Amino acid sequence: MVVCGDDGLAHRLAAELRGVYREQVTLVVPPSGRRVRQPVVGRARAASAALRDMVNAAVNRTGNSDAAGGTGGTGGPGRELEATEPTEDVLADAGVERATALALVYDDETNIRAALTARRLNPRLRLVLRLYNRRLGQHIEELLDQSAALASGGGPGSGSGSTTVLSDADTAAPALAATALVGTSKVVETDGLLLRAVERNPPRPGEVADPGLCTLALLSATSNDPAGADGSEESGENGPQLLPDAAAVEAATGRGTVALEQVSYSGPPLPAGRAGVPAFGELFSRRLRWSLAGLAACVVALAVALMVVTGDHPLHATYVTLLDLFSINEPAHNADIGRQILQLLSGFVGLLLLPVLLAAVLEALGTFRSASTLRKPPRGLGGHVVLLGLGKIGTRVLTRLREMDIPVVCVEADPEARGMATARRLRVPVVLGDVTQEGVLEAAKIHRAHSLLALTSVDTTNLEAVLYARSVRSRLRVVLRLYDDDFATAVYRTLRAAHPRALTRSRSVTHLAAPSFAGAMMGRQILGAIPVERRVLLFAAVEVAGHPQLEGKTVGEAFRAGAWRVLALEVSDGERAEGVAPEGTRESRLVWELPDTYVLRGSDRVVLAATRRGLAELLGRRARQQSPG
Repeated sequence: MVVCGDDGLAHRLAAELRGVYREQVTLVVPPSGRRVRQPVVGRARAASAALRDMVNAAVNRTGNSDAAGGTGGTGGPGRELEATEPTEDVLADAGVERATALALVYDDETNIRAALTARRLNPRLRLVLRLYNRRLGQHIEELLDQSAALASGGGPGSGSGSTTVLSDADTAAPALAATALVGTSKVVETDGLLLRAVERNPPRPGEVADPGLCTLALLSATSNDPAGADGSEESGENGPQLLPDAAAVEAATGRGTVALEQVSYSGPPLPAGRAGVPAFGELFSRRLRWSLAGLAACVVALAVALMVVTGDHPLHATYVTLLDLFSINEPAHNADIGRQILQLLSGFVGLLLLPVLLAAVLEALGTFRSASTLRKPPRGLGGHVVLLGLGKIGTRVLTRLREMDIPVVCVEADPEARGMATARRLRVPVVLGDVTQEGVLEAAKIHRAHSLLALTSVDTTNLEAVLYARSVRSRLRVVLRLYDDDFATAVYRTLRAAHPRALTRSRSVTHLAAPSFAGAMMGRQILGAIPVERRVLLFAAVEVAGHPQLEGKTVGEAFRAGAWRVLALEVSDGERAEGVAPEGTRESRLVWELPDTYVLRGSDRVVLAATRRGLAELLGRRARQQSPG
């Protein structure tokens, strides 16, 4: 395996491949003096002491250290190369021509250029690219797959190398968004598939817990303890248990669960932003529309009255009324008294019409202008989410929150940030300013907010914002994006000990994304990942053929507690799985709630939930070679 990158994801991905899948990994990173971010362990050792002092001083030195974002380190032994860019010579030196898989986790342009070179060097190479631009990623994936098929002299099924385009932002955004909301499910979404995993409190005495479709995990025994560690990376007596069997679920008392409650297809996407002319209903305010309607009714009434008094034709009566309305008609000196009264009333209505027309023009101009400018937080706003940072991660989280109809107020210091266009399109209020400056969080209504998501790329900025927000509202729910694992360990437990009644979570994007990238390098279609405390549960689509742990066995026999569990069976459009799916399943490609007696065939494709080590054991190349048959 070859991993090329210039940030923490490359190091964590290499550790994942070495420690979990036991693969030989060559890591290509920039020279030490040019690295954007140093390796996780090195950076932690260099900065943790000063940062821990900052945390302890900010919360009156309450204490202990804790865990929050996953384990650090770069895994077992392996080869490491230093290179500024992944050029053809560098890729050849890394052994791409003989490698099984290559991961590229630079910026989009560098990844595309290196992928094209690597595909030429080794058509059978399995490529995994990190691309933020999803539409471009689809085109690049098709292009590289077609190139591999032509270079190998066959079609897509001729054994040519595959290409997988992933985004760490897309992988981490659902988990970050769900963590900030009470009662909101953890979700994994890909290609229209939506999986919901719900944390449930322990049942009360006499109550029977609803397992939903299945129980994915038992939460740690210390999850409700303010001084607890929010679980551990390894499963222990008190730690979280992933994919427990029925006996473990029944024996667990006083422990919360994570259940797969609902599985459905996602609805239509959000409507496109109105970059052009707004609709009439949004062009003018409701009060102004009522004013215009009232004036129009007055004109009609005056025209009807003039027609009755003078006996004129309706069109001529309307014309004369409009002349009187705009004060361009001759005075009715010699007309009867009724005509004179109507002319005076028309002139009075005309006086009322002028300010209304002026207000309409000014309001329309303001509407057009606000369509291309940022909105301010409305007065009286409350119960919203304050989102700090509109970079790659913040933009994806913002989109996810708006899809769930959650009110959001963003705070961003850079007016040219990546997510500003998305905020304008979604009409989300944005406060421009440095979050560390006084008054910025107040402008975002932090004192009435439901939760705070600190997702900037600077750890100390996120921490400072959270500490200040907690001083304003001690029970505010906060979620920090922290790059440094040792720093996250100290921050999490100290904040939790200082504010035991407030929910605190720290999340590492690389920790959430690395399992999906590693699974893709092993040749699996990873649908997504769901964090369970500090562990990660993966969802993958797997071909049954070639896996003796699955093929020829029933769903019940194929289940291994703590390792993997078959959740659904994928069927082609119009195909009917005998004994499982009823007739007329054309609208759905997945059959859920499989009976334990269903026998998995080699032609089946299943969706399963697995731990990282379970997936490595089930699908790793070495495990497959050692398996009988």
